[in-house]
Amino acid sequence: MNYGLIAGNGTFPFLVVEGARRQGVSLAVVAIREETEPRMNDIADNIIWVGIGQLGKMISFFKKHNVEKAIMAGQVKHVQIFSGALLDLRMVKMLWNLPRRNTDALIGGVANEMAKEGIELIDSTHFIKDQLAPEGVLTKRKPTDFERKNIEYGLHIADELGRLDLGQTVVVRGKACVAIEAMEGTDATIKRAGELANGKLTVVKVAKPDQDMRFDVPVVGVPTIETMIAAGATCLSITAGKTLIFDREKMLKLADANKICIVGTPRET
Repeated sequence: MNYGLIAGNGTFPFLVVEGARRQGVSLAVVAIREETEPRMNDIADNIIWVGIGQLGKMISFFKKHNVEKAIMAGQVKHVQIFSGALLDLRMVKMLWNLPRRNTDALIGGVANEMAKEGIELIDSTHFIKDQLAPEGVLTKRKPTDFERKNIEYGLHIADELGRLDLGQTVVVRGKACVAIEAMEGTDATIKRAGELANGKLTVVKVAKPDQDMRFDVPVVGVPTIETMIAAGATCLSITAGKTLIFDREKMLKLADANKICIVGTPRET
C-alpha cells in the first residue's frame, strides 16, 4: 500500500511523517508553498512543492508514485484561494461545481477529485492516534464551578458553529460569548477575545457534530496555551478522542505553570 500526504502548515504534517516512518511507511509528500514549512524537505523521502490552487499537479504527483491512500494534515488557509492564488484548470472546475465554498465543501471537493483517480483520502490521525486527547482533566488543576458553567454554555454555542461549519472555537466569560471562530483559526480567535475582555476567559474547542476525521480535525498545542496566557484565559475544553494534542508534555507543563485547566470533554460527535 502506498500512502501520500498533503502537508499544510504547523507541526501536524511532520508528526504524520514521523508516525508513518515508525510504522515502516514512506510517504509521497505534496507540500503547499503558501503553507508548509521549508524543513519538510529535510524529512520527506519524496516531495513536490505546489501552489495552493494546483490540484491537477498534486494528483499527478500521487499517481506517479502509485499512491492509493492519502492523508491531509496541517492547516491550509482556505481564504488564500480567494486572495489571488493562481488556480489550475482542475481546481477551477472543482470550485465551479461546488454548491458552497466553506471548509467542508472545499476539502470535500478535493477528496472527490482524488477519488476519481483511485486515491482515497483517509483519517488524518491514521499514524498518530496516540496523540488524540483522552477524556477527563489533563492538568493539575480542575475547572472551577465558574469555568464548568462556561464550558457548558460554550459547548452549546460551539456545537451550533460546527453544525453550520463556521469554526471550532468559542471563547466565553461569565456564560457570555466573547468571540467565535470563522476563517481566522483558534489562536486568532483567542487573541481577539483577550482584546475584548482580558481575563477569566474559558476556551471551548470542539469537533463538529459529525466530525470527518479525514480533515479539519481539531488541534491544540503549546501555541494554544501561549495565546491563552496572553489573553488571560484560564480554562480549555477540548473534545476527547477527536482532538489532537501536539507536544503534550510541554503543553501540559506550560498550562500547569500558569494555573490553566485543560479538560478532555466527552461529546457525541
